[in-house]
Amino acid sequence: MGTWQMSILCGMRVVESSAFVAVPLAGMTLAQMGAEVIRCDHIDGGLDFGRWPLSPNNRSLFWAGLNKGKKSVAINLKSSEGRELISEIIAAGGTESGFFITNLTVPGWTDYESLKKLRDDVIVVALNGDRQGYPQVDYTVNASLGIPYMTGPPNSPEPVAHILPAWDIIAGNMCVSALLAAERHRLRGFGGQSVDLSLKDVASATIGHLGMIADVTLNDMDRKKYGNALYGAYGQDFVCADNRRIMVIALTLRQWKKLISATGISEAVTALETELGVSFNDEGMRWQFRERITKLLLPWFSERRVSDFRDLFNRKGLTWSEFRTVKEALANDSDLSTDNPLFRNVAYPDIGEFLTPAHPVEFGNVTRNAPVPSPVLGAHTEEILASVVRLSDRDIGRLLETGVVASPNYDVTNE
Repeated sequence: MGTWQMSILCGMRVVESSAFVAVPLAGMTLAQMGAEVIRCDHIDGGLDFGRWPLSPNNRSLFWAGLNKGKKSVAINLKSSEGRELISEIIAAGGTESGFFITNLTVPGWTDYESLKKLRDDVIVVALNGDRQGYPQVDYTVNASLGIPYMTGPPNSPEPVAHILPAWDIIAGNMCVSALLAAERHRLRGFGGQSVDLSLKDVASATIGHLGMIADVTLNDMDRKKYGNALYGAYGQDFVCADNRRIMVIALTLRQWKKLISATGISEAVTALETELGVSFNDEGMRWQFRERITKLLLPWFSERRVSDFRDLFNRKGLTWSEFRTVKEALANDSDLSTDNPLFRNVAYPDIGEFLTPAHPVEFGNVTRNAPVPSPVLGAHTEEILASVVRLSDRDIGRLLETGVVASPNYDVTNE
């Protein structure tokens, strides 16, 4: 069977009202799989339209990164007519529309019960901060659940916040899977529904799945900080003779045997096992005696530059990496280049050209879409009002003139 040129979600229309990471990420993921994703943006850009990092001309690279491939409709959200338009966009269309994702639910307007009055089979996926409805972000959720007290240098009393918004990323992808599950439910004849999740519940469930809740319950102690060591097995960072730092992992038995073979410490490891009366074939023993193992490995790395063992480690298939800055990775890692089919250099309006990823999943029977830049604010206002809401040119012109909607194609100062 040959591959289809059609995208995996071709024909699906999703409306998004969002800010920050999780829901914009969900919408972008759907768009990169071929869905038509319509952002209903505030006429001035909204909460994260100018969020850092910024381009040299002060355009948000954050916003550009999370809105690739979407359509943007700029609407005055303070206008009752503008609010009605958004409701109409959500409710419009046939069996492959009526999907709304948001973390900016407004009771009496974009909540499920209100939208259901316009379309009985509407599906609304709403992400909240926590189950009580209070606002939360990754930094506050991490703090509330204890993650910063497990992060950082050993014996440091200070909590360390993590720069990677892990819960946002997981929650965004849960919004995608929840929407597609609800769509399947609707396709089977069971109608639309509200789908609710919270960032804190996503994080709480995840630490439960990873055994962290059971750990502190049954063992009656908090996990300590272990720096860059891999918890529960062997993994450690080393500074080499050229002052470059590497990370090497021996999580599995195969990884462990490759590491001690490549570094030539097999005899020393056997002697240490005999002394301790343990076998390092057990990953738990590698963790328990990690400091003794590290003492055996330290001289080997400190006497060698990364270039001295890079080919050896790669040839033997070790699990390792050199620590790099993002700029260094971009300059030296072919996976962050157009050599990788995931990436292409894409020109963004008003920003410039830079390396841009497509959706990382490859489906065997459909062609992966090339990455598409984020839209200029309001770039699709007229298109959506005409094709989705079915307004006439005259009506669209009136909305533009009165400031209910905006478009980069319309300059009110010239009228």
